[in-house]
Amino acid sequence: MIMQKLIFATNNQHKVNEIRPLLDGHFDIITLKEAGINIDIPEPHDTLEENAREKSSTIYRLTGTACFGEDTGLEVAALKGEPGVKSARYAGENRDFSQNIEKLRQNLAGAEDRSARFRTVISLIISGKEYEFEGICNGRITETARGEGGFGYDPVFVPDGDTRSFAEMPLSDKNRYSHRGRAVQQLVNFLLTNENFV
Repeated sequence: MIMQKLIFATNNQHKVNEIRPLLDGHFDIITLKEAGINIDIPEPHDTLEENAREKSSTIYRLTGTACFGEDTGLEVAALKGEPGVKSARYAGENRDFSQNIEKLRQNLAGAEDRSARFRTVISLIISGKEYEFEGICNGRITETARGEGGFGYDPVFVPDGDTRSFAEMPLSDKNRYSHRGRAVQQLVNFLLTNENFV
């Protein structure tokens, strides 16, 4: 069986590495680089939904091919949902996650409530129509960074139901818990039953 091609509108190889195993065997995932698209799609909006849609709609306009984009934010209760949509640029436009984590740690100094959640929104466009999927992982922020794996805020986030940070887990374990894994599973279930795609 020939697998259907699906463009993932990202230049973030960490996200590709997480999502590809979840879709392998179902769809042929093509990155922007593999599709010969050399652009950095902006994330100018105030919501994850709008940023995900910006990515998918940009690539669909360029290619006319089924594609999806995603945006993810860390939402911390004690910080009223920050950093949220600004998660990648929390400490500045250079997207330095060691600085982002340090700023988060400072802003949470002395906070009793360290609950937080990761939220991922995926925007899929097929035949000109958009579909959205959301994945949420609840957990808490640790006081110190732990682990060498993962990326972003993974060293300071422990999901509910475990004692390890995401950075201390193998990818297979992280995907069982993760916001991105849950959103991707919804995407897979939808695609496998969509008559316009399968």
